[in-house]
Amino acid sequence: MTRQVWTFGFIGALALSAGLGGAPLATCVRLDALGLAAPATDIGTAQAPQQQGQQQQGAQQQGQRAGGAPQGGGRGGGRGAVAVMTLSTTGWTDGGTIPLKYSQAGDEVSPPLAWTGAPTPATSFVLIVHDIDAMRGNDDTLHWLVWNIPGTTTSLPEKIPQGPELADGSRQISATGPNYRGPGAPASGPAHHYLFELYALDTMIDVPAVGASPADTRAAIVAAMAGHVRGKASMVGLFRRTP
Repeated sequence: MTRQVWTFGFIGALALSAGLGGAPLATCVRLDALGLAAPATDIGTAQAPQQQGQQQQGAQQQGQRAGGAPQGGGRGGGRGAVAVMTLSTTGWTDGGTIPLKYSQAGDEVSPPLAWTGAPTPATSFVLIVHDIDAMRGNDDTLHWLVWNIPGTTTSLPEKIPQGPELADGSRQISATGPNYRGPGAPASGPAHHYLFELYALDTMIDVPAVGASPADTRAAIVAAMAGHVRGKASMVGLFRRTP
């Protein structure tokens, strides 16, 4: 892929927390402006066909620039290395096609997710799902942001209900409201890459799910994460509507 990609909130939050500046003022910064190199590690472990592998490699390169924290060797506030976690779903293999049921063209239910390798103890988790091929101004398209997931949690079930606050205290938003927003890339173009990122934190985030725009809420959460990330996992799914 030849298009240039912008980095988004999370790498900015970690880089800024490491002494490159104050709290981020926006969720979009250039990778070269931070002076950081994206590590060339796999975004997942699934073995895909050659064409799909090429797509996944492109997603990996973009994803690490579009929202990824440094894997393994990154630092959070100088308190130790960021643990490399594993994020998976039974809905598709990492780098594969997202089934219709999880999309805007289907039932648009959130997929089941599970993770391992979280640091102990973890206070909370933050999940962000974003379309790194669809820009909204200076940001990419937010499909799901869930924060204050309890630190003892190891999975999310399929079909999380709508609403700004869930029964376990988690809060959620997307670009269109307090709910999961399924993939919806048009049939007229190539498949979009939907990046799923999970962050383990040593704190809770005191940002409400209502009262501000999704973009401002996302920026506030990113700023609150600075210096508190203790683990990270990521996976990707591809989707385009059927012609």
